[in-house]
Amino acid sequence: MMANEEIDYKLAAEQLRTGKPLFGKEGALAPMLERILNAALEGEMDAHLSDESRESGNRRNGKMSKTVQTQYGEVTVETPRDRDGSFDPQTVRKRETILAEGMADQIIGMYAFGTSTREISRYFEREFNTRLSAETISAITDRVLPEIKEWKSRSLDAVYAICWLDAIHYKVKDDSGRAVTRAIYNVLGINKEGHKELLGMYVAKSEGANFWLEVLTDLQNRGVEDIMICCVDGLKGFPDAIQSVFPHTAVQLCIVHQIRNSVKYVGSKHQKEFLKDLKLVYGAVSKDAAETELDRLEAKWGEQYPIVIKSWRDNWERLTEFFQYTKEIRRLIYTTNTVEGYHRQIRKVTKNKGVFPSDTALEKLVYLAYRNISEKWTMPLSNWALISQQLAIKFGDRYEIM
Repeated sequence: MMANEEIDYKLAAEQLRTGKPLFGKEGALAPMLERILNAALEGEMDAHLSDESRESGNRRNGKMSKTVQTQYGEVTVETPRDRDGSFDPQTVRKRETILAEGMADQIIGMYAFGTSTREISRYFEREFNTRLSAETISAITDRVLPEIKEWKSRSLDAVYAICWLDAIHYKVKDDSGRAVTRAIYNVLGINKEGHKELLGMYVAKSEGANFWLEVLTDLQNRGVEDIMICCVDGLKGFPDAIQSVFPHTAVQLCIVHQIRNSVKYVGSKHQKEFLKDLKLVYGAVSKDAAETELDRLEAKWGEQYPIVIKSWRDNWERLTEFFQYTKEIRRLIYTTNTVEGYHRQIRKVTKNKGVFPSDTALEKLVYLAYRNISEKWTMPLSNWALISQQLAIKFGDRYEIM
């Protein structure tokens, strides 16, 4: 509709009576809304073209028409242009396609809970008579990208009590349009106050010693000087990488991951009995007692399953790191359950996403999901006062709490 079009009052009365939208493409009051916006833009241009500006040769240079979304529906505005391109309208800004900030926040909020672009579009068409394309929704949610950049470069604490590192995998389209697997590696830490904190989120195209070195160097560059204990799931190259950057950090391999990997190579008819015997190893009261149980496990099963026993032998020092701590600390570190619990919450948001169109789209949704989840991280871990004291006794000057 053009800005000079008259209001159809009969149509307005009919739409009011039947509950149809008065604004938007078909709304009777749409011309009024468009006139208000266009008049405001014209007023801005008049103020912009001062006498001094006109003397320098700057003049009006036609108009540019575009469609914008408002809380009342879709309208068309005509933005005046000037010759030198210095006009910067505020009523409807350049490249702005949504006028109501509340609408943009609502779109980002729905997206953060895993709502698809199609469902978001249907909702706004139903509730506001506004059609949103997938491209528009993507552009709106891109507003969070500067926030992500700032979050990824924020300063971190100098010391963390415990950190877990684990991966969550997704399908993402690469530059050629093929669906490839991407891993997001999350470093979840516990600070000295006992609160959970996501230190970093890294989208990996590949992994290995160089990748882990980059992750750990990033943490170091952002202020981390020491980590008491780091728990990982047996990721190749990571234990060595962490001790090259944080040489005093104790590394605990996840017992649960080791058990899962072991049982894969045990015959189904033996699995129940094998797991019962294996539990005597990792459930022992001390490292010495665990070694005795491992010897018994090997004597009983070593001939049938030598690869499984060898895996426990090869990783023994890092699998048994937890034995030197109190039972309260052991519960925290002998598995990566803490970070896996966080990943379960992330998956609730991303579960309906088949293939992400890009790494940026993946990172954007996972970050927004994290932002919602972390709002609940307001309390320290259970029994943290006791655990903190135990860590202080264990690590001395490296972990001061007073």
